[in-house]
Amino acid sequence: MRTSSFGRCSSGEFELPESFGTSSPTVGGRAYGAMMPVFLNDLRSNHHKELVEITLELENDAVLLCNVTPAAAYSAPNASPSSSRGGVDDGGGGGVARSLSITSRIRRKFPWLRSLSSASVESVAAAEDPVTTARNARKMRAKLERTRSSAQRALKGLRFISKSGEASEELWGKVQERFGLLAKDGMLAREDFGECIGMEDSKEFAVCIFDALTRRKERRVSSINREELHDFWLQISDQSFDARLQIFFDMADSNEDGRITREEVQELIMLSASANKLSKLKEQAEGYASLIMEELDPENLGYIELWQLEMLLLEKDRYMNYSRQLSSGSVNWSQNMNERRTRNEIERFRRTVQCLALEYWRRGWILLLWLVTIASLFGWKFYQYRNRSTFQVMSYCIPVAKGAAETLKFNMALILLPVCRNTLTWLRSTGARKFVPFDDNINFHKMIAFAIAVAVAVHAGSHLACDFPLLVNSSPEKFSVIASDFNNKRPTYKSLLTGVEGVTGISMVVLMAISFTLATHHFRRNAVRLPSPFNRLTGFNAFWYSHHLFALVYVLLLVHGTFLYLTHRWYQKTTWMYISVPLLLYIAERTLRTRRSAHYTVKILKVSGLPGNVFSLIMSKPNGFKYKSGQYIFLQCPKISPFEWHPFSITSAPGDESLSVHIRTVGDWTQELKLLLTKDDDKLPSIKRGATFGELMQLDQRGDLFHRQPRLLVDGPYGAPAQDYQSFDVLLLIGLGIGATPFISILRDLLNNTKTLDELGVQEPSNTETSQTTRSDESSNSFTSSSLTPGGNKRSRRTTNAYFYWVTREPGSFEWFKGVMDEVAEMDHKGQIELHNYLTSVYEEGDARSTLITMIQALNHAKHGVDILSGTRVRTHFARPNWKEVFNKIASKHPFSTVGVFYCGMPVLAKELKKLSLELSHKTTTRFEFHKEYF
Repeated sequence: MRTSSFGRCSSGEFELPESFGTSSPTVGGRAYGAMMPVFLNDLRSNHHKELVEITLELENDAVLLCNVTPAAAYSAPNASPSSSRGGVDDGGGGGVARSLSITSRIRRKFPWLRSLSSASVESVAAAEDPVTTARNARKMRAKLERTRSSAQRALKGLRFISKSGEASEELWGKVQERFGLLAKDGMLAREDFGECIGMEDSKEFAVCIFDALTRRKERRVSSINREELHDFWLQISDQSFDARLQIFFDMADSNEDGRITREEVQELIMLSASANKLSKLKEQAEGYASLIMEELDPENLGYIELWQLEMLLLEKDRYMNYSRQLSSGSVNWSQNMNERRTRNEIERFRRTVQCLALEYWRRGWILLLWLVTIASLFGWKFYQYRNRSTFQVMSYCIPVAKGAAETLKFNMALILLPVCRNTLTWLRSTGARKFVPFDDNINFHKMIAFAIAVAVAVHAGSHLACDFPLLVNSSPEKFSVIASDFNNKRPTYKSLLTGVEGVTGISMVVLMAISFTLATHHFRRNAVRLPSPFNRLTGFNAFWYSHHLFALVYVLLLVHGTFLYLTHRWYQKTTWMYISVPLLLYIAERTLRTRRSAHYTVKILKVSGLPGNVFSLIMSKPNGFKYKSGQYIFLQCPKISPFEWHPFSITSAPGDESLSVHIRTVGDWTQELKLLLTKDDDKLPSIKRGATFGELMQLDQRGDLFHRQPRLLVDGPYGAPAQDYQSFDVLLLIGLGIGATPFISILRDLLNNTKTLDELGVQEPSNTETSQTTRSDESSNSFTSSSLTPGGNKRSRRTTNAYFYWVTREPGSFEWFKGVMDEVAEMDHKGQIELHNYLTSVYEEGDARSTLITMIQALNHAKHGVDILSGTRVRTHFARPNWKEVFNKIASKHPFSTVGVFYCGMPVLAKELKKLSLELSHKTTTRFEFHKEYF
């Protein structure tokens, strides 16, 4: 007889001796494996005629007969050996599979097998127990299903050393350096093990690893030397999944009995929660331990073994219920890439230039027009004074100074336009948005400010260091040429500085220097630490008040431009001509804001204290107040300051009956507002006393309590990049922390639109290949349809899909918009909106410190449909998203579509997202248009 396979890890051949099976194998005077001689005699009588396949499972001290396939089962050349696993065909069709004890002949044949022990007797006796039989059957299935592919997937998990691009030798070198710093007398203490191996943030978890590794040596120690540390390092950095799994199992198996009880699972959950700073999960560890035991121990034996933990880890994806699979695109990635594959370098260069041109053409022509205007004004004024008599006295100093002054007057007028928010908001709704990049108004404002600073430096420097000395020290003959401009009296350097021109000029330079300095990023963001009382010069308040010094600067500019030494006719004094119209427009804007804010006084309906130093305000919507999702408003509280206005994104939808904002307390004004809303009121739960998650503070609008409400003024709404979201086929909304607020309003608006369409019975176009092809035919290609007309065509275009990615550091942040998340997940039956939450404070998926949390998350979501971290139906991912993969999948799913990428958060990520938008727009048929706003 020949065996086709033996066990699950080896396959080979061996000949059965003639005497094999003539006697029953015995152990301790008892006979086991009574069915083995029957099989052997039957097989011996037929081994010259046909072959069979025997599948055996190797145990520590026993062999389990899994299957014997007769020759007929695979007489056909293409039959699979595993296609007949019903047992042994003994003529009656019955199958046999039972535990067989190992004979001495097999032990001699396989000397690596363990000798029989009393444990084998117990296992055979326990085989009669139906509970144990059920568990053994599950164990068998789990081992048979553990394929190489699943083991390869598991290799990505259970990392004890954080993901790094460094080689293991480099990491070990750093471990040795830290050993030298931490070791005392050549011994590393147990408490310092975590810091030594790079787990300084998870020392408690590292100590548990230390204890598990020392138990393997069958001794308990409190310190190790360098050689022992190296041995430990080799074990925890082992790339074998089985080795990692065994360490993880040993961490929980504190009593070394090869079994993990519910209490031990609970301890490991608490350890993982502590390593990831998840206090809420730590409090619920007992319930989640019961959940794991319920799943892995259905027989209620009270313990789980290594193979059960392995099964849960390898099959966790089976339990995962992602919000929706993004990879199920109708057109795959390779097809999308092939559509844009270039044939030669010239074509590739042409497409690159086209992509860049379509991305920057609006910014480009505005910037070019501005630069040409500045250069023209400077050249025109320089040419004028180059040909005047004053050039003979002051040489090139005077035309340079006057040329810089001309550009200064123009930019002082232009700098007001980007901050006329009402005008810009109105222009956004017109065709001007096709040609003007209104989203870059603040950047343009900063560029103009820089040009003003340069012009001031050139103008003032030329006067003070060049033409003033030349004028004062000029000869009588030269001065006589321009003596009439100075009433035939040579001025002194002091008189030039103390005159109206000098005083107003120097005053403007000082005021501008103060305003520009306090408006820089470091001062505005409190990054500069100054001693008291100079610390008041940093922060938003200092920026806000110092910027209003420009009101005085404009007055001084008008005076300065009126009393000129070398120009006497009124129509030649052009300062007022430059700034009058923009200044009047800005004054009208401020007047409108003041009158409108008085009309838009709101009543506070609800205040919700939320985790992460955030609270939400729900206010009554003023009469006639209309806005679009993505826009923002300014709030003022006169009790705090009658001058300060602060911007906040609107989180309610246009169709909601109330107006809501979410405010993070990061500055003086927001902290004072928070205290003002909750101070000294017995009827209102104070946020200072620690409002619970989602706790609602209802403000009574009757009696004295109504009169004690702080008065809030609203100014707005104002335009923002996200308000044009309906101009795109697909939305990619990315928010960091509180940056999610403008997109919550969009999600609510999309949800309200879906409800309205459902009520009216309107069928939306499905997201299929047909609809994608239709849209591609309508738009010809993504470049001509969306880039050249950024605001969208005149025909009605409606968003078909939206992907929302929210990245935050604190799990409590998910409480902010829990209701919206659940409502979107529940109402979006057509799969148009995908929600993805990312928690960066938890170690990335695959790290041993987050592995157990991932398992619990998968089980809980599969059983209850609720994420354990966010408390919503949206699953929380760990660490940061792979943005390149996100963009690739969207491009694969939506070819020939225009994707509006809207980002709100810190500036660092904006560069990466913008780069990916350009790259994918160039490589695929999907057009990505990037828009950003910072908080």
